[in-house]
Amino acid sequence: MTQPFVVAINPVAFHLGPVQVHWYGLMYLVGFFSGALLGEYRRRRGRLPVTRDALSDLFFYAMMGVIVGGRIGYMLFYYAGGPRWIWTDPLALFRVWDGGMSFHGGLLGVLAAGLWWSRRQRLHFMDTVDFVAPLVPIGLGLGRLGNFINGELWGKPTQLPWGMIFPNAHAEDVTYVATHPEWQAQLQQFGGLVRQPSQLYELALEGVVMFTVLWLVSMKPRPRYLVSGLFALMYGCFRFAVEFVRLPDAQLGYLAFGWLTMGQILSLPLIAVGLWLLWLSRNAPTLRLHEVAMPAKDGP
Repeated sequence: MTQPFVVAINPVAFHLGPVQVHWYGLMYLVGFFSGALLGEYRRRRGRLPVTRDALSDLFFYAMMGVIVGGRIGYMLFYYAGGPRWIWTDPLALFRVWDGGMSFHGGLLGVLAAGLWWSRRQRLHFMDTVDFVAPLVPIGLGLGRLGNFINGELWGKPTQLPWGMIFPNAHAEDVTYVATHPEWQAQLQQFGGLVRQPSQLYELALEGVVMFTVLWLVSMKPRPRYLVSGLFALMYGCFRFAVEFVRLPDAQLGYLAFGWLTMGQILSLPLIAVGLWLLWLSRNAPTLRLHEVAMPAKDGP
């Protein structure tokens, strides 16, 4: 094996005086604004009968849903010690530097925000979900790119030629070799274990592939539930598959059989819901394009 690529990228993109602007935060900003621009593009083509201001409200509530739902989801699904923090240390919820965010929790937060917004707009909830679903993979893919730049959420050791070295994993490399001596030679040769770039796999699958499929499908007349069903099914399958080469969270490890992770368990309901929505779409009405003749409400 030739010298692998070493993922040693400065996580700070630039400085604004004393403030450090990180690539990871920029990825989320770019993902949000890209989704908002494409959402407005779809609205103007009659994909959802609402004003620009109403759509802006939806994106704001969805962003709040991602943040609140993602944090609560992490604390419920991934926090060390389980949900006991609820009654033993409730302030742990606000220690955002301790732990992170959960996609599945963020998804539930977005769905809750979308349900509330849809009722206010008197729209069918699933029409809103079908509208938003093609926009989500942009943020998903850019988030995984941010993980890669940060050198975090690395995968398992590998001999594959595209494997990479993550310096942040060095302590874990040493611990791993202590129980898996067959990897000792690789550690000595390269100074670190060559690992699966699982973040890039997710960038490709959850970002590029999902966006391409959902965008193309959503640009044609399609029955209700179809786009949402494809989103849930694809994400669930892709996440379940990548978990085989991605290391589980250290505080949880494998939950069963020596390979089942929390991410896989949480993805199973998504796969089931995706199949159910696709089944419902067979007899659902095909949505028509709406006339976008609301310039007075849109403003200048």
